[in-house]
Order: sequence, then structure tokens, then C-alpha cells
Amino acid sequence: MTPGPLLLGAAAGLAAGVVAGRWNARVWLALTLVSTAAALGAAGSLLLGGAIWEFVSTFPIAGQPLHLRLDAVSALFLALVAIVGGAGSVYAHEYWSNQDYPQSAPRGRMWWSALLLSMGGVLLSWNGLHFLIAWELFTVAAFFLITLERQRRDVRAAGWLYLSASHLGTMCLFAFFAALAARTGSWELGPMRERTELAPLFWLALVGFGLKAGMFPLHIWLPSAHANAPSHVSAIMSGVTIKLGIYGLLRTTGWLPLPVAAPWILIGLGAITALFGIAFAFAQSDLKRLLAYCSVENIGIILIGLGGALLAVADGHAVWGRLLLAGALFHVWNHGLFKSLLFFGAGSVLHATGTREMSRLGGLWRAMPWTAALFALGAAAISGLPPLNGFISEWLVYLGLFDAVTGRSPAAWAAMPAAIILGITGALALATFVKAGAMIFLGAPRTAAARHAHECGPWMRGPMLVLAILCVAIALAPVVFWPLVARASGAWQPMWTEMPVPASLFTLGSLQIALAGLALAAGLTLWWRARGAGAPRHLTWDCAYAAPSARMQYSSGSFAGIAGGWFAWLLQPQRQLRRPRGLFPAIATRVERVPETVLELIFTPVATVILQVSTAVRRLQHGRLQYYIAYVVVALAGLGSIVVLGGRS
Repeated sequence: MTPGPLLLGAAAGLAAGVVAGRWNARVWLALTLVSTAAALGAAGSLLLGGAIWEFVSTFPIAGQPLHLRLDAVSALFLALVAIVGGAGSVYAHEYWSNQDYPQSAPRGRMWWSALLLSMGGVLLSWNGLHFLIAWELFTVAAFFLITLERQRRDVRAAGWLYLSASHLGTMCLFAFFAALAARTGSWELGPMRERTELAPLFWLALVGFGLKAGMFPLHIWLPSAHANAPSHVSAIMSGVTIKLGIYGLLRTTGWLPLPVAAPWILIGLGAITALFGIAFAFAQSDLKRLLAYCSVENIGIILIGLGGALLAVADGHAVWGRLLLAGALFHVWNHGLFKSLLFFGAGSVLHATGTREMSRLGGLWRAMPWTAALFALGAAAISGLPPLNGFISEWLVYLGLFDAVTGRSPAAWAAMPAAIILGITGALALATFVKAGAMIFLGAPRTAAARHAHECGPWMRGPMLVLAILCVAIALAPVVFWPLVARASGAWQPMWTEMPVPASLFTLGSLQIALAGLALAAGLTLWWRARGAGAPRHLTWDCAYAAPSARMQYSSGSFAGIAGGWFAWLLQPQRQLRRPRGLFPAIATRVERVPETVLELIFTPVATVILQVSTAVRRLQHGRLQYYIAYVVVALAGLGSIVVLGGRS
């Protein structure tokens, strides 16, 4: 079946879901699942060898004829939208149900359908003006999803910050597309590499799309938005929505001529984004904020791959460029899957305990074995450990960087530090998720909420299982998924239409299968021994302390103290310390907070100065005509003085 009818059915189903979401949860869920399945079918049929689908209509929208197109690049992203969108719809049926949220649940279903529909519009639009309309619609839909709990002040603040930052990016994109239309005479999009005068416009696109992607230091909206949104909304925003910023950069770099410095800037920004993102993640004590900063880190990995591929195109080194681009595209998918899985796991913990603070949790694996196991799988995947899918994409990026270094081209000056920073980032990512897993699921419960936790139901557990299975499938059979990525790479860069499977990928897949078998056997052995031993359980040895308690365990802050010292210049931790005094001290406190450094110490002071100047200037507008005449006279006198002085000189 051709993609056209499937896409039409998906759009019709989502449009009906916008209406049905306000009234009937089951009808809405059925419509959403059918729609996402149709979209997945359309994307899959094209990626598996189908023809490019295109639709052009003379019917104007905003004065421009409608032009839709689905090629391999947009199909790769559309498939991810469909999978995470469908899984999130099922998850929300229990997590954000009518029983728990009678006021916001119907509104949330409506905006969820609107978000999926508008993201599809972004991926299919082949007209700059229609792209901007769809872009703004999905931004607004995401804002209303973030602020579903709008009675909370921190939620409202996160929503407004997201909307303000998004509109700043939209302004840059409007300037980009408007300048493009002015210079080409049309809003139509497509390859324009021969128009060298368009190259400077790339910087507008970089800011607009980079802000949506959460690229450092334009990530200021991301931690609070992802932390305060409902967990299924956090999942789709982190797993899919920020990837539309990557999609925009892919389109821009594939269609337009680029400044000479663009590849170097992209790979440098990617390295900085990856390192600083994981440094902030390690310092967090809020689980969802930790996951949000890890999204910043993974966007950096994707940018390293994209920037390296652009360097390869500029230098004519196609082999390692293909590996870097394949690694970036694989990581778009891999991050979308395991990050959605992790946010679903965080939502399960929040649903069971009512808190996101890791230092108030602990010991949850006994009450929540499914969530603990699936979260551990997602944590291993995001840490880049074999035999899971995160290892595949990062391995391809490493392989491309190493080949660039050994090739002794000028690109080696960028590839070598990028590979080193990527290695440091991977080590910190592993430490971050060891910390998260230990604080949440291991040890003893620290609070009553953790002691009385319960496992999530099947509507929440099912989507997590599906995403976990996909993570394992990509890890064990990367060769099966390679043609999909290869076709998207060929659509981005025509010179890479033929991308044979790297021989080492076959070997890697076999090793992954062997490692997975060993890990499964070891896990089953440990489980069997623990189940049959019947040994009594005690708290971890505590140096013979007479009254052991859960308070003696490591806290989130103490676990991350070493890395906090390494990156203190960046994190700028704020501490409040009250030391114990006297022989029998009654009170002693130590509170440490890691601020949003870029937002609170850079953007906020600048915004405050701008607001003060604007407020002062507003006083000049008071409606009195005689004062306005005086302003004009003073301005003319000043201009006259300048002219006279200039003439004398």
C-alpha cells in the first residue's frame, strides 16, 4: 500500500482524536493507536524500498499552495513519532486517567492528538510558510501539555519559559525562511546547494533549530519543562519533540550551501553540549531533571555525528563521514526509545511514591520489580553499554571519529578532541545512572512513601515493555535496521546513496547476541540462588553502628560530590551549612542546590536589565501631545548639532 492513503488515514484519525479526547478516553485511545499504526506503516513502507510520496494541491493555505512530501529522512522521524506517540497514548490511559485527573485528563488527550498531528505536519511540509505554521502549532500544543497541572506555580513558570524560548527560536526560523523566500522568489523548499549566497542564512537556522533541540547553551527551557510536565509528555518531548530540531538541521545542511566554519562549529557545539549536559545531569537530585539533562547530552552526541559528516562532505572523505552520519541517525532512534522508556519508568516511580527526589526513595526494587528491571535496561542503554542499542550508535560515531583521526586530514583536529570528550561523557553517563539506579531502587527505603510503593498497572507496564524490546532488537540485529538508516543517509546526501553494511557490524551483532545470552544466564542464576537460599535480610554493614537506619546511606548529593568538585566552575553549587555545636547538638543542616547556571546567572540578569530599560522607556509614552512635540524638537536639535560639528571637522 502506498503511503498516501495511510497518511490520510493517520491525519483523519488524529484530527478525530482531538475532538474525541474531550469526551471518551477509550474512543480516543483507539483512534490514536490506529492513526499511529497508519503513520508507522507509511513510514515503514517508504524506508523498506517504497517510492517517495508527494502531494501538491492548488488549494492555498495562507496564500501558498499545499505541498506535502515524504522521503526517507522525514519517514525515519515519522516512524519514531508514531512509535513513541502510540506508546505514550497507552501509558497515559492509566498514568493520567479520568479518575485521577478529571479536569486535565480530557484536555491532555486533546492536546496530545494535536501535538502528534502537528509534528507530522512539520515532517511532511515542503513549503517554508506551512512548515512555520505546523512548527508553531506543535509548540503551542506542547505548551498546553506541559502546563496540564497549571495550578502549580513551578509548572506555570516552566511552561512560560518553554513558550518564550520557543518563540525566540520561531522568530529566528521566520527570519530564516522569509530571507530564503525573498532571495529565491518562492516559499518552496528543496535542494539549493548551487545558491552560494544563501550560506549565511545557516546561522539563523542553527539558533532556531538548536534552541528546539536543547543545544547548549540554548537548552535553558528544557530541564524545567521536562521535569514539570506529566511523565508521558516528558517522554515524547525528550524522545521525539527535541529531535525535530535535529530534523531541521538535517534538512538545512542537506539542502543549502554552508559557511566554511559550519561543520567545525557543529562538532564543537556537539562536544560542549554532550560534556556539559552530562555534568549537570550527574549533579541533579531530581530524577526527571536528571533525565532532562541527559537529553542535552545525547543531542550533543547527535551533533558530533552530524558535524563530522559535514566535515567529511567538505573534505571528500565519504567512508568515515557515512559512519558518523549513520551513528547520528541511529542515535536519533536509540535515544528516542530508551529515553522514553526511562521517563516512563520515572513516571511509574512518581505515580507510586509521589516524589521525584531521589534522596527520598530507595529500596523500590522489592515493590516495583518490573519498573526496576526496565529502568535498569534503559539506564544501561543510555550509558552506551553492550549489549544494548545505545552502544551501537555510539560505536559508529567512535568508529567514524577514529577513522577521521587516522586519515590525517584537517578534520582530525576536530575529531580527536571530540572522541576524547565523548569518552569522558560516556564515563560520566555510566556514573550518573549508577547513582540514579542505586538511589531509587537499591538500599533501604528512606521515607514512608518509598516503603509503601506499589508496581504500576498493565497500561503503564506494556508500553515500557514494547520500548525495551525495541531497544534489545536494534542492539542484537543492527544489520536489519542498517538499510533504513542507509536510505535516510542517501536522501540527505545523494553522494551516499549506496551505503553498504560495514563488515564489522555483522561481527558486532554476533558479539551482542553472545553478551546478551551471557547476561541473561547470569541474571537467571543470581535470581534462582537468591530465591532458593532463604537467607535472612539485613541492612548493609554499617561499621558496627548500634542503631542502623536508612539515613546512613549515601544521598544523591554525596554520591555526586566528586564530579561536583570537578565541574564546580560550571555548576556553581549554592550551599547552606549549619554545623553541629556543643556536646549534644540538636540541629545540623547542610543544603546544596545546583542552579540552572546559564539561565539564572546569565540569561536572567540580562533579561532583568532589558526589562528595567523597557519599563523606563515606557514612561515616555503617557499620551501628552506637548511632550511628544518636545521630544521631536530635542531630537532635531541633537541631529542639527551633529551635522554642524561634523561639517566643522
